[in-house]
Amino acid sequence: QVQLVESGGGLVQAGGSLRLSCAASGGTFSGSSVGWFRQAPGKEREFVTAISRSSVTIHYADSVKGRFTISRDNAKNTVYLQMNSLKPEDTAVYYCAARRGYDSSWFVGTTSSQYDDWGQGTQVTVSS
Repeated sequence: QVQLVESGGGLVQAGGSLRLSCAASGGTFSGSSVGWFRQAPGKEREFVTAISRSSVTIHYADSVKGRFTISRDNAKNTVYLQMNSLKPEDTAVYYCAARRGYDSSWFVGTTSSQYDDWGQGTQVTVSS
């Protein structure tokens, strides 16, 4: 079982940027899809973005398209989430998630149930 650790969260003003990182230890997620999800207070966890193992396929939620960019460095066992033009409604705890096993190069998971391992989350707060 791989351990995932998110970092890079914080407090930022609307319009600002943050870069989140998700590092894997105790194993690797280089062979599978990795996703980012978020959960705001009083709301259900929602899909943000995900990337296939080879980076050929990427999906974004409509709410973040054009503002967020996901990338991965399999050699470093790390996935990144660059968040630009942040809005107050982006405020949430952000989680990265990975699948076990080996995915097709194009496969991307877009629902929570498709992921096996989760990080502890990192808080992102966007002030207006």
